[in-house]
Amino acid sequence: MVTLTPTQAAWRIAAAVPDPEVPVLTIEDLGVLRAVEADGDRVRVDITPTYSGCPAMDTIRDDVIMSLTAAGFAEVDVRLVLSPAWTTDWMSDAGKKKLEAYGIAPPSGRAAVSTGPIRLLLSVRCPRCGSLDTHEVSRFGSTSCKSLFECRACLEPFDHFKVH
Repeated sequence: MVTLTPTQAAWRIAAAVPDPEVPVLTIEDLGVLRAVEADGDRVRVDITPTYSGCPAMDTIRDDVIMSLTAAGFAEVDVRLVLSPAWTTDWMSDAGKKKLEAYGIAPPSGRAAVSTGPIRLLLSVRCPRCGSLDTHEVSRFGSTSCKSLFECRACLEPFDHFKVH
């Protein structure tokens, strides 16, 4: 049996908190969970919003505090860390697969480009039928992080998690 340190235990608990806007993802899948440090029954958690002003951050903070206090941590401090800015590059591969299974096209490509040509989004694969014959209906979907697409093959609308 492996005994976890308080920091490891706190990380596991915080990592399991679901994203309130896309509940199939945890905040770890999304890459919003940045750091966890525990000292006895005190814990500090750093989270980074997907964009400045993200309304889900208050709920995420409250859910992290509730989960950790329910697990026995007496003092929980959740800090909002804005730098470096969140990027879809921080999403886990498992999280991207969960998005697709949920019906949201995951971000394709990498946001962090250091050198070379600028990548352009030519098409987004439909998460329902797999077709590349899709078009953007609106730059903003159900949340600011997503855009609304329509598949010309199956005629279904779907969200696309934008690369940023």
